[in-house]
Amino acid sequence: MTEDRWLTADQLSAWKKLIAVAELLPGALESQLRRDADLSHFEYFTMAMLSESPERTLRMTALASLTNSTLARLSHVVSRLEKRDFVRREPCADDRRATNAALTSDGWRKVVATAPGHVATVRQNVIDPLTATDVVHLDRIMGRILGALDPSNHMRATNPTH
Repeated sequence: MTEDRWLTADQLSAWKKLIAVAELLPGALESQLRRDADLSHFEYFTMAMLSESPERTLRMTALASLTNSTLARLSHVVSRLEKRDFVRREPCADDRRATNAALTSDGWRKVVATAPGHVATVRQNVIDPLTATDVVHLDRIMGRILGALDPSNHMRATNPTH
């Protein structure tokens, strides 16, 4: 029989703060993007991942991985973005069974126009309250937590050199 391992007071305090941030931050990001760009955070994140990709194009399966999404959820969001002419689907030249998502010129312009407000919200809520040393620690700490949650690095958010 194993003994229960309860959190220490310091661990419990850190845990409660992490949960509060995890609950509050998505709403802050979502509100700003809806208000200023008429996009959900997931729609913007999807377009941003495409904007950072070669030729602004990715296989749908790779995009689902980068956005930590199921293919079904991503397909639904890409359909909405297609209706707004921000994204288009096209056959994959390398694999006929695969479909690519590509950011359109309108989608690129939307990302470029939306990014400053989004970055300002990220800075205001996450970066600016921290010192430069805090940011280094935050990166290290989040890398460790992400490594435990995503050991196979599906989100590709971790840097293997850290």
